Amino acid sequence: MRAFWLLLAAAIGGVLVWQGRPWLEQRSDPVVEAVPRAITPAGDLAADEKATIELFERSKGSVVFIATTQLVRDFWSRNLFSVPRGAGSGFVWDSDGHVITNHHVVQGAAEAKVQLNDGRDYSARLVGASPAHDLAVLRIRVPERRPAALPIGTSADLKVGQKVFAIGNPFGLDWSLTTGVVSALDRSLPTEDGRTIEHLIQTDAAINPGNSGGPLLDSSGRLIGINTAIYSPSGAYAGVGFAVPVDTVNRVVPQLIAKGKYTRPVLGVSTDEQLNQLIARQLGVKGVAVLNVEAGSPAEAAGLRAARRAPDGSIIPGDIITAIDGKAVDSVGRLINRLDEHKVGDTITLTVQRDGKPTEVKAVLKEGA
Repeated sequence: MRAFWLLLAAAIGGVLVWQGRPWLEQRSDPVVEAVPRAITPAGDLAADEKATIELFERSKGSVVFIATTQLVRDFWSRNLFSVPRGAGSGFVWDSDGHVITNHHVVQGAAEAKVQLNDGRDYSARLVGASPAHDLAVLRIRVPERRPAALPIGTSADLKVGQKVFAIGNPFGLDWSLTTGVVSALDRSLPTEDGRTIEHLIQTDAAINPGNSGGPLLDSSGRLIGINTAIYSPSGAYAGVGFAVPVDTVNRVVPQLIAKGKYTRPVLGVSTDEQLNQLIARQLGVKGVAVLNVEAGSPAEAAGLRAARRAPDGSIIPGDIITAIDGKAVDSVGRLINRLDEHKVGDTITLTVQRDGKPTEVKAVLKEGA
């Protein structure tokens, strides 16, 4: 019986081998000599390809890779250990070694290492940060062959549809270039801590985790934004990325370098979002209700009127701020961001609803605490 099964297995094996061989060529003549195919000469690159290559070669040396670590304490030994926390991108701001990145790239980190495009690594020191703008400034000491700073552009004159270029380190894949267009302007994005970042540039240039803090460039290679966030249900690229506009960067970064923090210009009014919505609905006006005017503030000098309580306990509305320099103000967050578009000492024109009528008053902004 065992011999029968052995014979059957051998027969099946033979059938399988026989059936499998037809796809192999049965050679009867001598084997011909095989040589590589001739290479077709390449034509000239298109003009836009050459421009993109030149832009990348010119800019990549100013882009850096940032790796952060955090300290953890061993439960048993109580010893502290440094463990990797995350990674992101950044770029050289000036010849003094300042490097710009996103605040969320370095938030909570114990230390950060900055790697230049040529492979050199340096320990970085945190100079200052502004969580409200998702910006941070690091500094590295480069004794020689310092990388050049990126040229600065403007974001106020950006147009939807113009080309943009992002350089960064997505998923740790260093110095990657992606291209796209400006998809939209003046976007608002809520952050995890309840803040709202205003005036963001929306782009379809591929931005993924690790791109954060890297530069967004125009076709001239000028910095026009800092890649900061993506909209993605999966956490990866979905065609919608956001960048902090360079006009914001150029306003905030000098303060971070000089003072370590960003000081907003203030008007000197107190507001409350819930109460503000109640009063606005009551009056049928979209704006921000002035609940209190601080003594010695720009608001007091401008003659703004605060809400007051009537003898029966009801609230008598004061001024309702509806616009700043002609730009609508419809929430407390929007008021703060409209003020943030200016600097200390600027004179602004407030449009307020007073006694049912629109009125314009001027105020000179002061430095906040």
